[in-house]
Amino acid sequence: MKDPIASATLRSRIEWIDTDAAGIYHNSTVLRLVESAEASLARERGLHGYFPVAPRVRYEADFEAPLFFGQEVTTTVSVTELGTSSMTFDFEVWGEAFEGAPRERAAHGRYVTVHLDRSGPGRPSSAPWPAEWVERLTAG
Repeated sequence: MKDPIASATLRSRIEWIDTDAAGIYHNSTVLRLVESAEASLARERGLHGYFPVAPRVRYEADFEAPLFFGQEVTTTVSVTELGTSSMTFDFEVWGEAFEGAPRERAAHGRYVTVHLDRSGPGRPSSAPWPAEWVERLTAG
């Protein structure tokens, strides 16, 4: 991962809803875990109203290891690039030691969000990030 501008780490657990009948996670679970960590970052930095105006425009993930029902996971998201109206995040999802197996990275990747101006009529368009959000994200 690049040196982060801002980051958040969230510890959670793989629940039954996240798995198939064999108790192994669905790949889509990674998106849920990453969005939960992103929501934590938005809350911690006071980015109120972030999600309705920051859709993902690119998402890529590499899946490296399975996660299992009941396993604890650690998800980290990091803002690695902050443009005028876009933001790039890197993420990692780690499965913690479980049933004798060591801690292992389950997935990693990156995604891009774009800030939308929804104030006018018609279709929203990209717009610069609010100055207050930029300050909150870049404050050490």
